[in-house]
Amino acid sequence: MCNKVEIVESRPGIIKLSDNTTLTLKITIIDAREVGFSPFGGVHIAVKAVGGISTKNVPHELREKVSDKPLATSQIPKDGWELIDIREQEEACEKVKIDTSRGKFLVNVRAEATMAARNMQYKNEFNEPIYMLSWVYKVSWRPVRE
Repeated sequence: MCNKVEIVESRPGIIKLSDNTTLTLKITIIDAREVGFSPFGGVHIAVKAVGGISTKNVPHELREKVSDKPLATSQIPKDGWELIDIREQEEACEKVKIDTSRGKFLVNVRAEATMAARNMQYKNEFNEPIYMLSWVYKVSWRPVRE
């Protein structure tokens, strides 16, 4: 049974790539609940989070380059990938409040993109190159002072 989580803040991340494409990274806390003792506030909180990306802005010249390429299927292509630099980013963030045996806690999950790849041999349904991101979750919690 999932613990009731109250969303306090949800902010997408913005990732700017070296090819002038901008991606959006959205994360969601699916579950957060107390699972034992921790020196960090007296409770250990297990957090399950998921994320996904979408293109926010793709330069016109990149759209033109893939306009005659095949549409990618539901499986990720194995060919055509190239690493691309992340120029700058704003982390994605979601914060929730949960009840624990030691009172309410604010759980904070931030996600930072660590790698990006682009595929110019296929296109998505929006006539854009295909992009992939790898990211890491940074999880923390604190008691709520009310």
